[in-house]
Amino acid sequence: MSKQASAIEMIVSGKSIQIDRPNPIVDVDVLAYKRRMDPLDAVDALIEGDYVLIVDYFSSGLIVLNALKAYLKKAYPDQSFQGQRDYRARFRELSHRLLLLVSNNKLTVRKAPEIGWLKSLYPDMDEFLLPFPQVQGLNSSWQWHEKGIFIPVLGRKIRPFFGTYFPTRFEHLILFDKWLKQYVGEKKSAIDVGIGSGVLSLQMLKQGFGKLYGTDTNPNAIAGVNEELKRYGLDAKVELMHGDLFADCSEKTELIVFNPPWLPASHNLEGIDMAIYYDEQLFPRFFAEAIKHLKPGGRVTLLFSNMIEITHKDAEHPIKKELAEGGRFQKELLLHKGVKAASNKTQRNQNWRAEEQVELWVLKMI
Repeated sequence: MSKQASAIEMIVSGKSIQIDRPNPIVDVDVLAYKRRMDPLDAVDALIEGDYVLIVDYFSSGLIVLNALKAYLKKAYPDQSFQGQRDYRARFRELSHRLLLLVSNNKLTVRKAPEIGWLKSLYPDMDEFLLPFPQVQGLNSSWQWHEKGIFIPVLGRKIRPFFGTYFPTRFEHLILFDKWLKQYVGEKKSAIDVGIGSGVLSLQMLKQGFGKLYGTDTNPNAIAGVNEELKRYGLDAKVELMHGDLFADCSEKTELIVFNPPWLPASHNLEGIDMAIYYDEQLFPRFFAEAIKHLKPGGRVTLLFSNMIEITHKDAEHPIKKELAEGGRFQKELLLHKGVKAASNKTQRNQNWRAEEQVELWVLKMI
């Protein structure tokens, strides 16, 4: 088996970045599967280490995945956190051996979804294979991109790019909108650290900020915001930079905005997990760099949550820790907003949501 390049090049703000995509697979021996065959034979082949190619209907892949889940649930009956983690890891390993063929930017099986990402993410390839679960992820992402997500504080939709985190809850955006409307500082410039899907920057532009600098460790986030800004003719107002925290931004501004991950990591971080979990060095590094990028009288505004104090009672609140020990900033303002209760449809225990509040912190230099 060989895998082609996992990234393609794109020019954003005059600089080249490598956009991530699911690894295309070529030159691999496969066993063909059709729906008239026993799905357990396909499961056995996956367990033996073979690659299985779906050759008739898209739904045949779903049948094999369901059979694989049923098999693994019997093999991994432990319902503990570790037991379920082992189950998911094994499912991921085996399910990624179930393949689909892409030819001329389309899936070759019948009754397959049309996925625009197959054209825009693989312009350099005519024919290749992709794991079935990754095709499902591409399809889900494309549906969100095509449908768009209406953001109430913007009064319009955004169209998230593949592999980027986007908001599905809006309490923190409402809180930021409330604060922005009362903001009386200069609006010449601001830095949006971890720009993500770009909503905070769009909010600031809506409130009259002149020039923004947006950074993100995720190259797909940078590409997605670039497309979003171009759709609305705002790309000249935002300079985008790919990199960690402040990336290669050398500007000093009146305002730094940061909507960091809200939960401490208990595992190695990669991909979109970095938008949800933070390592123990993230906040100390952020505050050490932030003070170098502020003009005199400037402010740092962070959007966070008390979730860490509810779900990780032994963990320190990173912003409170900085205020107590950092010697760089002092609190100017703290706003809270309650969070909407979890849906009754969710299968997870989220009773803690009744206690959750999003937080908006405004810090100034000591």
